[in-house]
Amino acid sequence: MSEKRKLPHIFKNRRRSPDEWDSTIIAVSPYTLKDLVLVPGAESRQPQPEFMEQQNFKIRLAHTQERVNNASLLIQRMYMRRGYHVPGMQKVPDRITLMASQNEAVVGTLTLGIDSGNGLMADENYKKEVDQLRAEGRKICELTKFAVDQTRGSKRVLAGLFHIAYIYGRVLQNQTDVLIEVTPRHALFYKRMLGFEPFGEERLNTRVNTMGVLLRLEIDYVDQQISRWGGRTDSDDAKSERSLYPYFFSKEDEEGIVQRLLRGD
Repeated sequence: MSEKRKLPHIFKNRRRSPDEWDSTIIAVSPYTLKDLVLVPGAESRQPQPEFMEQQNFKIRLAHTQERVNNASLLIQRMYMRRGYHVPGMQKVPDRITLMASQNEAVVGTLTLGIDSGNGLMADENYKKEVDQLRAEGRKICELTKFAVDQTRGSKRVLAGLFHIAYIYGRVLQNQTDVLIEVTPRHALFYKRMLGFEPFGEERLNTRVNTMGVLLRLEIDYVDQQISRWGGRTDSDDAKSERSLYPYFFSKEDEEGIVQRLLRGD
């Protein structure tokens, strides 16, 4: 990415109405995505009624306190099922929270943090490793507070959340690396589905009081995978691909989303 695009909605101290902050980033149906993103007035194929609820979802910024609370409740419910205690979410500078919803029910959430001088959550347990990347001149972001309601979520919801986070982090802020702290038993999921690699030894994650491991993903790799697989779930060669990348948006759809964000639609 040769130059950083101007970021319209986040990491800036500007007065905006709650409705603007809460506007839908993307409303997704695999049957009508290009129409929704790029050609709003075009005619589209309609899915069968029995698939409508499962396939349609929206991704929004969780900026108002009500939406932050809804995302926090999902995280606490999902983590408590595994015996982890997590504190409630707070609005913090340099972080945004994304929410995926179906029929206004929150089905997934993900928080993106940018390393812009206030530090990252990963500094708490892995400061040496994070400082190593800073010393190398890398631009670092991190993913935290990730949860999906598995009774309603799908690979498309997962991929949609990760792709919108990628757009904010890489396309709009020119980040080079993304970090995530996970439990050791979940590390294989992030390696297989997204390409993360271990970047720190297992140690106690003091925020949730369980063992964790730091993973790193170079965002150049994400660029390559989206270009290769994005939007290709129906292609023959994608049927053997085990990652989430075929469920990401295509590069064409990505550009439509970026332009909508830049315009502030």
